[in-house]
This record gives sequence, structure tokens and C-alpha cells, in this order.
Amino acid sequence: MIPYILGVDTETTGLEVDNGDKIIEIALIKYDLDGAKLEEFVQRIDPERNIDPKAQAVHGISYSDLIGCPKFVDIAEEVASIVNHASLLVAHNFAFDGPFIATELKRAGMTPKKVSSFCTMEYGRWATFDGKYPKLADLCFSLGVEYDALAAHAASYDVDVMMQCFFKARERGFFQVEV
Repeated sequence: MIPYILGVDTETTGLEVDNGDKIIEIALIKYDLDGAKLEEFVQRIDPERNIDPKAQAVHGISYSDLIGCPKFVDIAEEVASIVNHASLLVAHNFAFDGPFIATELKRAGMTPKKVSSFCTMEYGRWATFDGKYPKLADLCFSLGVEYDALAAHAASYDVDVMMQCFFKARERGFFQVEV
């Protein structure tokens, strides 16, 4: 199997995975070690629960948008296979996305494998003037990656611009990560 870096993003029903919030959209996009996109897995998911209005205001996905979508258990095997075979997982706020994916896999009866991860938010503090965690838009701005605020908070768009930033920052020496 060819080694790959996996760009990861989720949109969720809310912020509290421990209080039953669930993934409603997931993007898992494979890249080769040089940054070429290899394959995409992007799926909306029926969470079988309501979406917090504050979360919906961010991502714009309503429960009616998810009618007819698979439940996470229906895609869990494919998600586990993609995640478990990655050389590195990259997310902007991995402390959010990682636990959501792990919890959803556990709910589906699967054991997530421990895979190395890299958080562009955590390691991107150099992108802000005050050293705070950057928003994805801040990271894009600092690296000259075009950012469309209207397209943001769609999982596949966020992965796309995040990974452009990841590879540019890695090339320029801002992100030190071995794959």
C-alpha cells in the first residue's frame, strides 16, 4: 500500500462528543507525500438526533439536509480502513475532530488504530500576530492560500485549503513533521 497523508475534517451536531453530539459530515482526503491529491471520501451522515442551532449557524447543515444519508454505522468500516491505513492524520483542531471520529467508530463497534496526527491549528501559532491559535482563514492568509468564507465549514473545502496550507508550511519549514 502506498503511504498517504490523510486530511481530516468533520462537521457535527454540536461541540460535545461526550454529551452525544455526532458527526454529520466527514471529509477524509488522501494525499501523497508530495501533496498530490489521491482520493476523497466525503459523506454527509444522518446523526439520528437534532442539530444544535449554534452548530447549524456555523456549518449551515440542517437535519432536513441529512434525510436519506447513511448512518455512521453504515460507513464505519470504510472510515476505519481509510483512517487506520494513513501514515499521518492532519486536521485543523485535531483535539476536536480526532475524538469525534474515534467515538463514532467505537459506537459502531470498531477499535480505532493509533495513527500519528498533526494539528495545523496547534502548530500554526506563528501565523497570528499575537501567537494565538489561528483560525483556518488566518493560516490561509499567512501562507497566501485563497480562502472563501462562504465555502468554509464544508468539510471537503476545509480539508482542501488546510492541506494546501500544510504542504506550503511544511515546504517553508514552518511545520516540522516526519511522515
